[in-house]
Amino acid sequence: MKKKFLLCIFIFLFIFQLQVLATDDEIDYAWIKETVMAATTAEDIEILSRCAVAYDRNSKTIIYGKNEEEKVPMASTTKIMTAIILVENANLDEEVIVCKKAAMVGGSTINLKTGDKITYNDLLYGLMLESGNDAATQIAISLAGSTEEFAELMNDKAKELGLKSTHFVTPHGLDNEEHYTTATELAIIADYALNIPKIAEVVSTKNYIIHINGYPKALSNTNELLGYLEGVNGVKTGFTNGAGRCLVTSAKRGDFEIITAILGADTKKIRTKDSINLIEYVYKNYELINLGEFVQEEFAKWTEANKNRIDIDKARKYEIKLKLGEIKYIYYPIRKDKKDKIFVDTIKNNLMLEAPVDKGYVLANIFLRIEDDKIMNVPIKLDNSITKKNIFDYFIESLSIFETVRF
Repeated sequence: MKKKFLLCIFIFLFIFQLQVLATDDEIDYAWIKETVMAATTAEDIEILSRCAVAYDRNSKTIIYGKNEEEKVPMASTTKIMTAIILVENANLDEEVIVCKKAAMVGGSTINLKTGDKITYNDLLYGLMLESGNDAATQIAISLAGSTEEFAELMNDKAKELGLKSTHFVTPHGLDNEEHYTTATELAIIADYALNIPKIAEVVSTKNYIIHINGYPKALSNTNELLGYLEGVNGVKTGFTNGAGRCLVTSAKRGDFEIITAILGADTKKIRTKDSINLIEYVYKNYELINLGEFVQEEFAKWTEANKNRIDIDKARKYEIKLKLGEIKYIYYPIRKDKKDKIFVDTIKNNLMLEAPVDKGYVLANIFLRIEDDKIMNVPIKLDNSITKKNIFDYFIESLSIFETVRF
């Protein structure tokens, strides 16, 4: 009797736990619709998650940040980097055999069993749509021999991308003190990944059929905003006890492409709301402006006014050729209420020079600012070298003078 009672209690607690988990993961699109409507009319933004960033893909700059440089765990958003390493190093049509370690890994899985046969392509979909830790582990072991060696490939890629606050230990993102990133660097990783057509295709897929041992298995994307919020086309969800709820989202409206990263949300509802608020805040308040046009116009005006004023003493006969240096930002996100506060100033250096003058010599600098905030500096350079006269040049010049006087 006592055993039956304990069994009933266990079953009740198990069912209750399942109900709690189901409620937490349930996607309430009626509530999401209300959140979107509120976000589009809100005057300001409130982010409850621990860390957040909105990243512009055109200029590679941060539009909004909250603790965006803080090192934190990132759960399954780790798999964005796992996908990068896979696509860049494997033939996706190749079939692999699932090992025991992959089959036994905990957390979210696509239910792989030891000895199963599956292609890298289907592992990729299992990795990114349903966040399969077993898929991540199998990818790592098949490609690098172990999860540890695979993590080294991930860290090498992070260094290649110039990341200084990211370190990988696992291919799946289960909690580990030495496994971390920042919201900013996670956005940079996602930006790189989305430039790979295959990954962009996978993360924008809502449903997909993979095959395990030749049998079909339906997968659904865990990203609740994909296919619902305007412009959203990726990228990855995540959750562990240590990391909290995480969501990296990519969106495109017109030519304006952004990535948002939400890390450390207490609940799925908070991460969803924060993501919506951040995306709508950016598109409501910012606009991509072609700063390249401002710079080109200023360059044309400066050239017309100053080209004939450049005097180079002791130079051979010469022609002045000018060029612009690198324009760091062609398109740049600017608050809509500051579009009329873009200013361009040009500061010229001494235009009275003495030969020789090397190609690339900076004659002036175009400074572009928004109110008092400097955005970029574009140098105006000499596009040809100016050589100095030699003795023979002076001799020819003296003969010319002599002929003129004699005449």
